[in-house]
Amino acid sequence: MKRQISVGEGVVSGWCDARFEPLLQVFLENFTTRGEIGASLAILQGEEVVVDLYGGYVDREKTTPWQPNTISVVHSCTKAATALCLHLLIDQGYLSLHEPVAKYWPEYAQAGKGDTTLAMLLNHTSGLPALTEPVAADGFLDWDYMTRLLAAALPWWEPGTAHGYQMTTFGWLVGEVIRRVSGQSLGEFFKANVAEPLGADFWIGLPTSEHHRVARLQRFRPDKRLAPAAFTRRLIADPNSLPAKAYFNTGGFKADSPASYQAEFGAGGGLTNGLGLAKMYAPLANEGWWKGQQLFSQQQISWMSETAVRGGEDRTLIMPTHFTLGFMKTMDNRYRAGGALESLRLGSQAFGHAGAGGSVGFADPELGISMGYVMNQMGPGILLNERSQRLVDATYACLGFDETAFGDFRKPRS
Repeated sequence: MKRQISVGEGVVSGWCDARFEPLLQVFLENFTTRGEIGASLAILQGEEVVVDLYGGYVDREKTTPWQPNTISVVHSCTKAATALCLHLLIDQGYLSLHEPVAKYWPEYAQAGKGDTTLAMLLNHTSGLPALTEPVAADGFLDWDYMTRLLAAALPWWEPGTAHGYQMTTFGWLVGEVIRRVSGQSLGEFFKANVAEPLGADFWIGLPTSEHHRVARLQRFRPDKRLAPAAFTRRLIADPNSLPAKAYFNTGGFKADSPASYQAEFGAGGGLTNGLGLAKMYAPLANEGWWKGQQLFSQQQISWMSETAVRGGEDRTLIMPTHFTLGFMKTMDNRYRAGGALESLRLGSQAFGHAGAGGSVGFADPELGISMGYVMNQMGPGILLNERSQRLVDATYACLGFDETAFGDFRKPRS
């Protein structure tokens, strides 16, 4: 059913299947009670768009409405897009998960990294979650400069023996392998082999002709009522810590700027909307198929969905994390101080990725659904916040799933 509903200071428009009426209400409540400025939300079941909602404004002053083609920076949701490109090359036989990175990128063998495998790049065990050498001003905008630094860098630990979220380095680590093997830049490869075949309005490297569609992000204003996450406490307390190096050693990089849109920042510079994000995950929820073509094998999807790193303290995020080869699984850390900002709760079979501020996309093969949520008002934390998690909760409730003691969602036993 088509909907257009007044929400006081703006309009929410789009499509919503009757089954998802409660989800529509939560989307509206985000605007009226939870500080949403502009956002888009989409769900596909198979190839059918069952939810495609957008609303609010692209600016804090609330003068320009969010449009169907509005896009925004989705931060680490981009990591899933980057990982997907490497999985595609593996699936096509150009790469092998357990081969050394140096087989494809010989310079990477420096500083004791010769045995680092592609799998270690994908599951955040490479030992290079951050650089200790100061990054030059605007260094993040220079692909060759960043890959030279990483190739020469000494890892924080022996690769494969611990895990630490590759907050900014993931895109160059994985993307340089993609470039060496395919002969295309990360953004070119993603566009030609993922975004265009899926009809997904998702960009890693946005042409200047498209910049007018971007809703600039609005910074989160800290709420003193919320206990800070351990990551935040550590980076403030110790400027030489891994969290501080990962967060601050960026050469002054600002993800939400025109120069950054074009830079193909594969760890966090992707731009899309809810529908673009949901489309990217659609074949992963449906045995690799999209419009009569199998884009990924079932074996490759199983590698994307199976947990490779389970629990144990993530040396970057200072919390237990669960990663597959390039994606996130449910991480329910609500029992910890500040744990509400350290959690991402999905279905037991689902896998996806959150982006700082609250954006999220995922596939759930058990239900055959994919979801994408994108916003321009940053929320607290680098995983989900109240706005995004409530949307996920409502999605599963609409499909008859209950939250379990493990923090994920499962169908009740009959």
